[in-house]
Amino acid sequence: MSVRAGIVVTGTEVLTGRVADANGPWVADRLLELGVELAHITICGDRAADIEAQLRFLAAEGVDLIVTTGGLGPTADDMTVEIVARFCGRELTLDIELEAKIAAILKKLMARFSGVDFDAVRAANRKQAMVPVGADILDPVGTAPGVVVPGAPTVLVLPGPPRELQAMWPAAIANDAVQRAIVGRTIYRQATVRMFGLAESGLAETLREAESISGFTDLEITTCLRRGEVEMVTRYEPHSVAAYEKLMDLVRARHGDMVFSEDGSLIDDLVARLLSGRRIATAESCTAGLLVARLTDQPGASAYVAGAVVAYANEAKADVLGVDSALIDAHGAVSQEVAEAMAAGALRRFGADTAVAITGIAGPGGGTEAKPVGTVWFCVALADGTAVSRAVRLPGERADIRERSTTVAMHLLRRILLGLRD
Repeated sequence: MSVRAGIVVTGTEVLTGRVADANGPWVADRLLELGVELAHITICGDRAADIEAQLRFLAAEGVDLIVTTGGLGPTADDMTVEIVARFCGRELTLDIELEAKIAAILKKLMARFSGVDFDAVRAANRKQAMVPVGADILDPVGTAPGVVVPGAPTVLVLPGPPRELQAMWPAAIANDAVQRAIVGRTIYRQATVRMFGLAESGLAETLREAESISGFTDLEITTCLRRGEVEMVTRYEPHSVAAYEKLMDLVRARHGDMVFSEDGSLIDDLVARLLSGRRIATAESCTAGLLVARLTDQPGASAYVAGAVVAYANEAKADVLGVDSALIDAHGAVSQEVAEAMAAGALRRFGADTAVAITGIAGPGGGTEAKPVGTVWFCVALADGTAVSRAVRLPGERADIRERSTTVAMHLLRRILLGLRD
């Protein structure tokens, strides 16, 4: 059996959803890279009994390493080190050298403020220098040190702020006690394949057929539907490469045109690469600028995004994009004709060579029998005169329709830039 680990995310603010947990998924990915099997991620509030219960649970599960995040600050609700010490049967002791390090960090921080009683601040932070007897100390990135308590299981205690945790991670993994805990790890391979235009049930049928492949049971496959795309993540040991390759042969044979990424790249990444050397403009109605937000959420986006117009009112479509009002009157704002006119207007207004227009009905009202809520028209237009329009009917609430609309637009844009035609 491979080395197994568990993660305990502490913090009432995380438990109640006021703060989204960024540490659990990040640490999970790092453990995977190390070849450590993640058994559980638990989240609990800042309550001593609950934290200790999570530690006992993971120990009973037989994990080799427990990673805790959060609860290392100077306030009363920061109690992780104390609870870990008790769980491991160790006393807490004041580390004088660590206290001096924390004091030096605090002094530098407090220099920016006037009228601060440094001695009072230092006294309040002294609890951060209390560590379990025999534990290894990880130097603080902020003011909170990390702690490694050797044992069975070994417990790695990390700070809650993601910036501090991530900066401390290399030192934590290099620690001798942590290395001993994960010495039997297996190096896994992981591959992410993304598909668009395929129902998750369609992939499920393919995977059922794949069960006849020799070695298929050695592949750990997870699938999920994300932004209207189907994502398949496969984890396997090196000896299962042949089984994975046969699986992918089957996936390509059955869904080849729908597979747009085999290396984990997102559609946003692929479109950004295809836009290199081009200038794109967008004209959006129902998506309220979400498409241009995705296009610009890439390094160097200013090199290819010329501009964007968000036009809800028909007057705005006419005044800003030059859409003929008679066209709107004749066909309605949600129509192929208006989508094409919006794209052409974006090309002209920004002097772009590529444009995407989206106009639709996201709801909750405004739909008709002919054009129900979820009806969306798209147009991708190029300066050479190429223009491709599509209409879709998207399910869900307003937020779902808007998000899925941007995904459809990104995929339509990718196909046009690749010279693909349906």
